[in-house]
Amino acid sequence: MQRHYYFFFISVFSMYYCTLFPSGQFAIVRKCKEKSTGTEYAAKFIKKRRLSSSRRGVSREEIEREVNILREIQHSNIVTLHDIFENKTDVILILELVSGGELFDFLAEKESLTEEEATQFLKQILDGVHYLHSKRIAHFDLKPENIMLLDKNVPNPRIKLIDFGIAHQIKDGNEFKNIFGTPEFVAPEIVNYEPLGLEADMWSIGVITYILLSGASPFLGETKQETLTNISAVNYDFDEEYFSNTSELAKDFIRRLLVKDPKKRMTIEDSLQHPWIKVIKRRNVRPEESERKTDRRRLKTTRLKEYTIKSHSSMPPNNTYINFERFSQVMEEIAVAEDGLRELEKNQRSCAEDVAALLSIYEEKESWYKEENESIAADLNQIKQELQRAQALRRQSQEEARATMLSANALKRKFGRLENRYEVLAEQMVSEVRWVEELVRSISAENDTRSTSMA
Repeated sequence: MQRHYYFFFISVFSMYYCTLFPSGQFAIVRKCKEKSTGTEYAAKFIKKRRLSSSRRGVSREEIEREVNILREIQHSNIVTLHDIFENKTDVILILELVSGGELFDFLAEKESLTEEEATQFLKQILDGVHYLHSKRIAHFDLKPENIMLLDKNVPNPRIKLIDFGIAHQIKDGNEFKNIFGTPEFVAPEIVNYEPLGLEADMWSIGVITYILLSGASPFLGETKQETLTNISAVNYDFDEEYFSNTSELAKDFIRRLLVKDPKKRMTIEDSLQHPWIKVIKRRNVRPEESERKTDRRRLKTTRLKEYTIKSHSSMPPNNTYINFERFSQVMEEIAVAEDGLRELEKNQRSCAEDVAALLSIYEEKESWYKEENESIAADLNQIKQELQRAQALRRQSQEEARATMLSANALKRKFGRLENRYEVLAEQMVSEVRWVEELVRSISAENDTRSTSMA
């Protein structure tokens, strides 16, 4: 994502008018109208993950992967990326507006459905997936919610594949594991944490086809664990209750996709060449049997309606109402209530995560403070020991100075006594010198007198 990182309040709201659409766990979709042209788009607001340790929001790496994949894609059966923006909390993807709703909802509104009509839509799905696989891109989350119609109010609605949040580009040397979409549609290799490839999408197409033709989910159990166990064991069958009007070719198409070994599973190229998809109009039906066979091949959509309502409302499958319209209305009301409860639960989880994050920060800081306190205590103890040693040296120095002072005073007193003795001796010496000088003078005078008398 090298471009279009504008500040949100300047860019999106100055260029687009936005109204709210349905939202996901970390993304909100708003319907936008470009002010300059009046063109309508869908703005997908993806909440960014602020901390790498947090579980809230989407990481930068995941957002960049989705954007890079969308930039690679340009196909009539895949949603198109128009522009990208970013603010402090979200990355906003401006996408092609897909307003026709989900394919299954559209088909559930019909009284009945022929296999030919089903294959026309499946062919579009396969064309979109074929384009992705030609670019080595695996969607990894193909399910009815991600198969939309561009506009349902046209004679031949166009399929649009959406939501590339967990899509990956499969490159040589790269192994993908732990990519988990919706349990009901994931392949066995995902359940068993095995390396993943493009084949995982083909399994999902098999599950989607099964539901489309029967209104029943092949592996769905009472619990998530039961669903995953059924997938891992490839535990499904073509119950006569659901597939009494389904052709053998359609069943064969599903069988070739719901294969546990990815290498033996039908590829996207194989599926496009399968007779059920390739020959949309059956030419091997005799004219006299045409009308009867067409009636037999018409699939009732009652179960598909039930499936779509249950999947949207997350209600258990044991509800029965005489008035189906009332049932739908109640389901919608329950769905709204469940959305509110899910939002409350999400807020509670968010609050719990925030509390856990704060507790983690507090514990980390407490540990840091304890560490620092121990370090400071050790430093203070060392300083105290150094101070005690310095004080001991100071006392020793004072004692030595005192002893030196006493010695100096003793020497001073001794020097004073010696100085006094020296002065006394000096006076005696001066006196004796005078005496000697007088003696010498007297002797000299006496000698002079003698000499004179002798002369």
